[in-house]
Amino acid sequence: MYGDTDVMRRHAGRLREQGDAIRAMADQLVSQAEAVTWAGRAGDAMRERIRERATRLREAAERHDHAADTLESHSQLVDELKDSIAETERRATALLDDGALPSFESPAPGHKDWLAVTLPGVGDRSP
Repeated sequence: MYGDTDVMRRHAGRLREQGDAIRAMADQLVSQAEAVTWAGRAGDAMRERIRERATRLREAAERHDHAADTLESHSQLVDELKDSIAETERRATALLDDGALPSFESPAPGHKDWLAVTLPGVGDRSP
């Protein structure tokens, strides 16, 4: 069997949580830096560097979100393909049982090769 989409979705959820944590860290760092009473050019430079670092952290958080979106999209596609494989297997079995398909060398159960199977005499691939 192919990818476990429940596991993939849990990974996507963890990526989102990590992105949220990174964003919160960036906000906290900026807040703490702004609260420092260090005056002068050195203090201003430190606060500016922290704001720059926070921007990079937020960019990393966005990349986490993008990765989670991509993984969820992939999970959906995997589910759709697995459903298509299962449906083609069911149709082939029904055709064999009905005698409408006299002989057929089927791929292994659940194998991706089922996606390329064309069932003879069935325009919409249904029995």
